[in-house]
Amino acid sequence: MFSKIRIIVIILLFFFLKNTFAEQKYTRIVNLKGEWKFNLGDNKKWAYPKFDDSDWDNIEVPSNWENEGYNGYDGYAWYRKFFTISSKYINKQLYLSLGVIDDVAEIYINGKLVGKSGSFPPNYNSAFNAKIWLPLPDNIFSNNSQNLISVRVYDSQQAGGIYKGDIGIFLSKPLVNMSINLEGSWKFKTGDNPTWSQINVNDKNWDNIIVPSYWDWQGYNDYDGFAWYRLTFTINQYEYLEDNLILMLGKIDDLDETFLNGKFVGSTGDLIISPIDGSINGKDNKDFNVFRGYEIKKEDLQNGKNVIAVRVFDGLYQGGIYEGPVGIASLKDYLLFRTKNLDGKKKNFFDLLFDK
Repeated sequence: MFSKIRIIVIILLFFFLKNTFAEQKYTRIVNLKGEWKFNLGDNKKWAYPKFDDSDWDNIEVPSNWENEGYNGYDGYAWYRKFFTISSKYINKQLYLSLGVIDDVAEIYINGKLVGKSGSFPPNYNSAFNAKIWLPLPDNIFSNNSQNLISVRVYDSQQAGGIYKGDIGIFLSKPLVNMSINLEGSWKFKTGDNPTWSQINVNDKNWDNIIVPSYWDWQGYNDYDGFAWYRLTFTINQYEYLEDNLILMLGKIDDLDETFLNGKFVGSTGDLIISPIDGSINGKDNKDFNVFRGYEIKKEDLQNGKNVIAVRVFDGLYQGGIYEGPVGIASLKDYLLFRTKNLDGKKKNFFDLLFDK
């Protein structure tokens, strides 16, 4: 039996290694902490770089706006900050971290919506404790020049604003060599309709949602039931793809059926017979923690427009496509990813330490 001192040493070593691995995965390339421009009220024009915010107040981020001179204010406000980013990062996988925002937020870069947290009135839904970590589109930045991040915030009561967390833009160390990266903004709709799997569905008026991220953090707090995700993407250089591919959808809470260009390509869990049974709500259900990797062929894709549709059922708590990587990889690269990141985790850190 381990002594108390030895157990404490092991625990401290575990957290040290955990933090070390986290630091190796992401590198901050833009620090967004510090002074931002700030104004009360609500105007969508404030999202755009050409708007003159020179007469706005300055505010420290992260902090509650109550602690920055706006004590007792509840309602709408906007944050704006200009920054530069080196052109060497433009085609890399980048993420925006805004910590947590009390209560609701929409996030824009150069006037384009890149993410949100919670939902605004009249369908108000707070996400005051949701961590905002957004995959960024490749074409969102201006090379070697000024870029603008603007954040629309609504606070219903008590403290408000971008109030805590690590604020910046981070470069991700890829976990897998992805042929097509599919992380970012998808179309989303609650409910269930089998025709939504088809390629020509009009999803223009569907909501936009960030993948990967729980839907509860994006305006659908505590929603349990069926919902659909759809993504339309274009392949311009079809020839570079290998014949054997894997559609990677990360982890989904709880169950899914997935379609590519209207064709069923895979599922995890049983959505056909009975989505509400002991295996979903019971303590033995582990489908939410299963990594989705569905085999597809090159001929399943089209040189041009392609559509992925994912039918999801969540039984309780948080739901949706919540963890990546999400994209299309060669079978070879996928197997390498599994060896390093999934299959190799059959034994965790404590298992190794306590092995006889």
